[in-house]
Amino acid sequence: MKDSKEFAVELFDALARRRRHNADRIASISIDELQDFWSQISDQSFDSRLQIFFDMVDKNADGRINEEEVKEIIMLSASANKLSKLKEQAEEYAALIMEELDPEKLGYIELWQLETLLLQRDTYMNYSQALSFTSQALSQNLALRKKSPFQKYRQKIEFFFDENWQRVWVILLWIMAMAGLFTWKFIQYKHKYAYHVMGYCLLTAKGAAETLKLNMALILLPVCRNTITWLRSTRLGWIVPFDDNINFHKTIAAAIVIGVVLHVGNHLACDFPRLINASPAKFAPLLGDFHGKQPTYVDLVKGVEGVTGVIMVILMTIAFTLATHWFRRNVLKLPRPFNRLTGFNAFWYSHHLFVIVYILLIIHGIFLYLQHKWYAKSTWMYLSVPVLLYAGERTLRAFRSGFYSPLILKVAIYPGNVLTFHVSKPRNFRYKSGQYIFVQCPAVSPFEWHPFSITSAPSDDYVSVHIRTLGDWTRELKRVFSEACEPPAGDKSGLLRADETTKKRYMLPKLLVDGPYGAPAEDYRKYDILLLVGLGIGATPFISVLKDMINNIKQAEELPKPATPIDSKKRKPMRTTNAYFYWVTREQGSFDWFKGIMNEVAEFDHKRVIEMHNYLTSVYEEGDARSALITMVQALNHAKHGVDILSGTRVRTHFARPNWKKVFTRICNKHPSATVGVFYCGAPVLAKELKQLSQEYSQKGATKFDFHKEHF
Repeated sequence: MKDSKEFAVELFDALARRRRHNADRIASISIDELQDFWSQISDQSFDSRLQIFFDMVDKNADGRINEEEVKEIIMLSASANKLSKLKEQAEEYAALIMEELDPEKLGYIELWQLETLLLQRDTYMNYSQALSFTSQALSQNLALRKKSPFQKYRQKIEFFFDENWQRVWVILLWIMAMAGLFTWKFIQYKHKYAYHVMGYCLLTAKGAAETLKLNMALILLPVCRNTITWLRSTRLGWIVPFDDNINFHKTIAAAIVIGVVLHVGNHLACDFPRLINASPAKFAPLLGDFHGKQPTYVDLVKGVEGVTGVIMVILMTIAFTLATHWFRRNVLKLPRPFNRLTGFNAFWYSHHLFVIVYILLIIHGIFLYLQHKWYAKSTWMYLSVPVLLYAGERTLRAFRSGFYSPLILKVAIYPGNVLTFHVSKPRNFRYKSGQYIFVQCPAVSPFEWHPFSITSAPSDDYVSVHIRTLGDWTRELKRVFSEACEPPAGDKSGLLRADETTKKRYMLPKLLVDGPYGAPAEDYRKYDILLLVGLGIGATPFISVLKDMINNIKQAEELPKPATPIDSKKRKPMRTTNAYFYWVTREQGSFDWFKGIMNEVAEFDHKRVIEMHNYLTSVYEEGDARSALITMVQALNHAKHGVDILSGTRVRTHFARPNWKKVFTRICNKHPSATVGVFYCGAPVLAKELKQLSQEYSQKGATKFDFHKEHF
């Protein structure tokens, strides 16, 4: 805000000088003068913006500006747009402008010289305009006939089922299973004498208990990640939405909460009071179920069944509460020391309370008042397979990760609090682009494992991840590795670094990795066209995809041309013909994270298979007076040196945020009848918009968009 204020002061001074006022003496302005100023500021023509900037630095109003004055306005523009690196290079870019416009070395430039530069606007304005491809009229691919409300409604329903049929049948099957079990147990207990004493409260409690057994078993399956990674690669992956495993896990958790409320509520508030208040004659047939005497309320609660039930409810309440969005994502700000109840650590450790819950659940299911036959006590039957499978998975993880500690080849700390690790590839470690691994650092915590997308390609001889410090664990991880890093030498990247050339590389803490695990982005080869969208660190799963595509392009160029048509057929080309990568970030320093892949794309992708679009949201949108000079310098530097001044690569950086409708329209026009895989990793808000646009454009024409969001 301070930087923008400085910019506004300079702008006001320039406009005042236009009216031959002394800006220092102006204490107030009239409405007409304010309106005149505003009309000049809001004029978005490039000529008008250029005139304004010229006036801002031409403080003596002689129609000339020197190199120092050009540097000053570049620094003002950089400050207003939070571009610290640009401020450091302001002198270089001022010299560039003077070199271009003052070839005779007069030491100053005039407005007509800047106007001469405008004659070349076609050269750089096309470069500057984001999504310059527009169509005067939509192609036939998007041509629509008017439809009646009924046709539109029917089309929406058809599209919904076409998009969600996997989820629909799984959820319906699950609901039917719960309804069936509830009904079966409800009817079963209605034929028991206890029903005449405790009424429908007992039936509801027992029906809910049966659904709880099912859901307490099912909730473990979505977090058996090794099993899911294997299953999603089989034919079963076509009919079961394994990528929604975490969402299904949360949905089951919600059903468990409802089941607990029905089961515990009906017991404590309804059938227990009816049982203890029943007349001796009415209770007599139940004496055998309650050790020969009518219990009191305290007897029911302090029994094995009551104690285990109460403890389970307490532990589950803690675990479920700390797993909610407000606690896990630190949305809820609590005073010390209660702030320790928020964040990932609290979620992680509280979830391990379920080890006790499952033990108590089995005990709870054995000591039943109204059921005495062992084969009718079915809790252990529901839980045995899922618990053994999950325990096997955790054991496999412990052996697999503990058996091999990878060698850390490189550590770098980048602007924006991002760490990157390059580790040696474990033996038989095979993965696909888009997958992720779990990372543990015993020096930070011997128990915590955190998931991170793999940013290296499968053909690389190392495995890399990029980690942003967002929580307690990642902050401590950065601190621990910072102590073993040092400033980079030469042209190597990073604020701090440790590799084979640094002295402290032997001081690096130990890292353990576990995986790989399946994720939506690994299915990118199934699509004709890719639209990859990452917000900030959310670009990581797609960097591996881009690296894989570049490696395939390199390999294709190195292979000899097929001698015969038969040889040509043997080579199976990738189905994916084009990829559009949109990376939206707030900080200029973020571009350092993936400079390598951006330069590789520019160097090796001669057929323009991959299009990369970087968007920097800290810069005011193109057309705003505060970014006009940056746009000009950016285009001029790219035309002269082929390098973008913001990213430091050959990839063009756009300002503000993408116009997603234009992005989808462009892809539709360029690729009619194609199947487009839309992969997104980032905040949920944009996910909703991208999913909606995918549905809308799929309905409009022949180009189909299939939306996927990364989940961890």
